[in-house]
Amino acid sequence: MTAKKFMKYLSALLMILMPFVSIAADGSQSHDKETEEFDATELIQHHIADSHEFHILDYNGHSYSMPLPVILWTNDGLVTFMSSEFDHNDDATVVVEKNGQQFVRYHGNIYYADAFATQVAGEHVEAPSITDFSKRPMNFSITKHVFSLIFSVVLILIVFSAVARSYKKNNAAPKGLAGFLEPLVIFVRDEIAIPNIGAKKYEKFMPYLLTVFFIIWVNNLFGLIPFFPFSSNLTGNIAFTFVMAMFTFLITIFSGNKNYWGHIFNTPGVPLWLAPIMVPVEIMGMFTKPVALMIRLFANITAGHIIILSLVSLIFIFQSVFIAPVSGAFVLFMSALEILVAALQAYVFTLLSALFIGQAVEDKH
Repeated sequence: MTAKKFMKYLSALLMILMPFVSIAADGSQSHDKETEEFDATELIQHHIADSHEFHILDYNGHSYSMPLPVILWTNDGLVTFMSSEFDHNDDATVVVEKNGQQFVRYHGNIYYADAFATQVAGEHVEAPSITDFSKRPMNFSITKHVFSLIFSVVLILIVFSAVARSYKKNNAAPKGLAGFLEPLVIFVRDEIAIPNIGAKKYEKFMPYLLTVFFIIWVNNLFGLIPFFPFSSNLTGNIAFTFVMAMFTFLITIFSGNKNYWGHIFNTPGVPLWLAPIMVPVEIMGMFTKPVALMIRLFANITAGHIIILSLVSLIFIFQSVFIAPVSGAFVLFMSALEILVAALQAYVFTLLSALFIGQAVEDKH
C-alpha cells in the first residue's frame, strides 16, 4: 500500500472516529481536562442510552446539541418545553420552572424538583422510582429513540410509496429503488414466510413480517451512523424489542387454531398422568419464545455498540498515539461486521416470528 493510499484510508477512519471522540469530550471540556480522568463507562452508557437531545459536537469548550421536545403530563395538566432548558445537565443541578411547577432531570428521567430533593442525602442520591407518579410526571417526550422510530417509519413509508407508484407506471422489470427492494421482499416471502407459515396462509402475515424486517434493519443501520439525524441505539433499547416481541406474541396467540391449543393443553402422545407437568411447561413456553426474541435483538445490537466504543476508548485510556492505528483498525473491522449483523438480526427476528406464527396456524396432519 502506498503512503498516499494509507493517508487516504487513515483520513476516512478519523472521519468515522471523530463523532465518538466528540462524545468522549462532552462534559470534560467544561472542567479541567488535564486533571479529569477519562471514564469509558460513562462514554459507553451515554451512547447506548436514550436522551432528550442529539449531541452534535464540542467546540471551543462548548457542547452543541439539537434539543428535542419535552412533553409532560403533570398534576396540573400538560407541560411542554425544549430539553435545552436543562442546559445539557443530567445531574439534577438545573431546575426548570413551568406553569408554577419545577422539574429536574436525573439520569435521563424527569422528576418534580421538590420530590427529588427529598431523595438526596449528602452526596448520596436515591432517585425516586420511575413508576412513582407522585414524584415524577408522566413523560411523553420525543426522545432520541422516539425521534429515530418516527424518522425511520416516515422514511420507510416514503420509500415504499414511491416503489408502489413505480410499479403502476412500469410493467417491465423494476428499476432503481424498486429493483433493489423487490429481491428483499421476495426473499422475506419465499425464504421466511412460505416455508414457515405455509403457501396457503402466509399472505395475511406478510405485511407484519415485512414491517418487522425493514424497521429493525433500517434502525440497526441508523445506530451505526454516528451523527445526526442517526446515531440512535433504538434496537438496543429493551423497551423497543419488548414491544416488537409482544406484537409477535399477540399475533401468535390470536391466530392459534384448535390444533395449536390442543398441543398446549393436551399434548399428543403424552400420558394423562404427565399433564400436570406438561401443561405448565407448554404455557411457560408460550412466554419464553417472545422473551428470547426480545433479549436476542437487544443483546446483540447493544454488544456491538459496546465493543466499538470500548475500542475507541482504548485511545483515551492509554493516552498514546500508537494505540490509535490498532484501535482504529479493529473499529473499522467491527463496524463492517456490524453492517452484516444489522441485516442478520432483522432476518433472525423475522424468521423466528414467522416460525412461531406458523406453529400457531399449522393444520393437524
